[in-house]
Amino acid sequence: MTVGTRIDPQPSALHIADSHDLIRVQGARENNLKNVTVEIPKRRLTVFTGVSGSGKSSLVFHTIAAESQRLINETYSAFVQGFMPTLGRPDVDHLDGLTTAIIVDQQPMGSSPRSTIGTATDAGALLRILFSRLAEPHIGSQRAFAFNIASAEATGTVVVNGKKTEKGFSVVGGMCLRCEGLGTVTDIDPAELYDDALSLADGAITVPGWKPDSWVVRSFTESGFLDPHRPIRDYTADELHDFLHRDPVKVKVNGLNTTYEGLLARVRKSFLTKDKETLQPHVRAFVDRAVAFSVCPACHGTRLSETTRSSKIDGINIADACALQISDLAAWVRGIDEPSVATLLKVLGGTLDSFVGIGLGYLSLDRASSTLSGGEAQRTKMVRHLGSALTEVTYVFDEPTVGLHPHDVQRMNDLLVRLRNKGNTVLVVEHKPETILIADHVVDVGPGAGAAGGEVVFEGTVEQLRTSGTLTGRHLDDRASVKPSVRTPRGVLEVRGANSHNLRDVDVDIPLGVLTVVTGVAGSGKSSLISGSVAGRDGVVTVDQGPIKGSRRSNPATYTGMLDPIRKSFARVNGVKPALFSPNSEGACPGCKGAGLIYTDLAIMAGVATTCEDCEGKRFPPSVLRHRLGGRDISEVFAMSVVEAEEFFGAGEARTPAARAVLTRLADVGLGYLSLGQPLTTLSGGERQRLKLATHMSGTARDRVYVLDEPTSGLHLADVEQLLGLLDRLVDSGRSVIVVEHHQAVMAHADWIIDLGPGAGHDGGRIVFEGTPAALVAARSTLTGAHLADYVAG
Repeated sequence: MTVGTRIDPQPSALHIADSHDLIRVQGARENNLKNVTVEIPKRRLTVFTGVSGSGKSSLVFHTIAAESQRLINETYSAFVQGFMPTLGRPDVDHLDGLTTAIIVDQQPMGSSPRSTIGTATDAGALLRILFSRLAEPHIGSQRAFAFNIASAEATGTVVVNGKKTEKGFSVVGGMCLRCEGLGTVTDIDPAELYDDALSLADGAITVPGWKPDSWVVRSFTESGFLDPHRPIRDYTADELHDFLHRDPVKVKVNGLNTTYEGLLARVRKSFLTKDKETLQPHVRAFVDRAVAFSVCPACHGTRLSETTRSSKIDGINIADACALQISDLAAWVRGIDEPSVATLLKVLGGTLDSFVGIGLGYLSLDRASSTLSGGEAQRTKMVRHLGSALTEVTYVFDEPTVGLHPHDVQRMNDLLVRLRNKGNTVLVVEHKPETILIADHVVDVGPGAGAAGGEVVFEGTVEQLRTSGTLTGRHLDDRASVKPSVRTPRGVLEVRGANSHNLRDVDVDIPLGVLTVVTGVAGSGKSSLISGSVAGRDGVVTVDQGPIKGSRRSNPATYTGMLDPIRKSFARVNGVKPALFSPNSEGACPGCKGAGLIYTDLAIMAGVATTCEDCEGKRFPPSVLRHRLGGRDISEVFAMSVVEAEEFFGAGEARTPAARAVLTRLADVGLGYLSLGQPLTTLSGGERQRLKLATHMSGTARDRVYVLDEPTSGLHLADVEQLLGLLDRLVDSGRSVIVVEHHQAVMAHADWIIDLGPGAGHDGGRIVFEGTPAALVAARSTLTGAHLADYVAG
């Protein structure tokens, strides 16, 4: 052999490295999965389908993606792992062929008031660098344009070679010092904090939970600064200042060191540093009464200092740029001709164009990330991956079409195909037939939900799915028809001059007593119209997909209140106290405190949850479990599905009408597969919305108006028909139902449609159609009308 001669392999020879073209799952038992074994092709687009609760997410997210991320995390040191999200080992026999998994889900992007689309993506950092290079007058590095960095000056001592030197330091940031970069300021009304006719000892402080004997009030009464027995209105000017505005100072209360500070500062730290939506209802009501939120007068809501706002590029400062609609900002960036930053402009322009290409061009970089919907949050996370040079990566998507108008679904499909064509494996959990149809491979999970699911009932192509006989296959080509006749309204809900966000002085009459669908492309102004002008009115019940307040101990039984009548039935039959049958009260297992699991914090390593050995995960000790109702103990009741419990509490010794009524409503909204003890933290957005709806359906109020935000989210094709039946029953019982929705079946079933558009952002904000679905289909005058006409035509 001649040195340097290249030897080519035989053309027909297959390299061993090319044989790893499948992700193999063997014996998956996570959640309700029943020893699932499945093979998923790499470098292909695989869609996972099945009814809600069938086990799709358990297979894709909690097994495949979780194990991939866990294995990657284990390659880092224990110290680094402490700063990373941690996942437990999934319950599976064997996983083979895994690649790096990138999860793009619908989880909120963070509720920090400082988080914006600009800070959550590379776009904000790139824009700050651009202004630091080109803006005039020059004010410093990119830190000078960041509203999360304060401007400060200080003097300190530097020790060099044993010699001390006094030096001045300055940190230049762009934060507005008046509002500390929040854009809003708060003013507290002292009259809502105390009753000046009373003394501190008599309960003058009216803040919720601050009773005269509480520790925080005792820091006032025993501080020595105030007379606890004199009415507040008799205080001197100095005493009133100490009461309301005193700076923190150390004091002793009952011999213990504590800090005393004025009432206003105490209230700010206790209530205003938290997300208002996480507060209990009565505390939230107090904050609404006592606190006024207003735009910062110093920065006019821009969050930036005057110095930062004075530095401009072609007359535009960074606050102006961040306030522009992203599609307009992209055009402005393309208009900058400066060779010294050509590379930066190319990268920034590409990032902004990705926003536009993904259907988010109507947003602005200063938009708070906490205000994004689940679908918007997911698509924002996609932006950073669209231009990535990575290949052989597994991308995992959770219903990426949520919140998308039919017009935008095709754009999302194109993006999924682009990721696949770069050599990546794309796994999508989805219900929309438009996305299922582009799949290279389909995995259908079922056949039912909860305990009736957890099996792979079909694997193959879309054409094979159509003839498979599975629930998904039978409903894949379903099409709803426009109703031949619609209900007659019994009044209207007037909206006049709506102008929040991109709305343009919208006047509209929303009919009452019928099913009304508000639709339009994403960003057209639907949510602005409903949340700004309808929600909050008397008699209006808004049921959204926001998180349900509660810990991992909360479950459907506790949230809906059905546990109370169940406990009373157990107590009545067994002659004991109802408190014994609550995992959060006297009956809780002493080992796990009623949680069923022991949570162990391993500091910088992943925490571990193990089944309690004392109660074996049943939450109650044997002394409680010996008490039975209808042959079942309380732990078996928590393990029941809603459908099982509905039958159990409907007859015989266990008959409990109050509990059965709640269970019937849960089944009506499509949650029959949930177990009564399933933690609320594990529910999807659509499941949370339907759970809230079930709790609001109690009572006999006929004139109540229900506002639902995309109730079809997370619903299988076969479940949409059940949802339509539920909406009909609500309307027929005298309620009015307003649905913000994109699903064509819901539009076709409506009595009245309000279509906003014609586009998104500043191209939307107008009513482009009002009328019946039949009239919308006949006119085909809007994007919605054209897509609905194609849908009903089959």
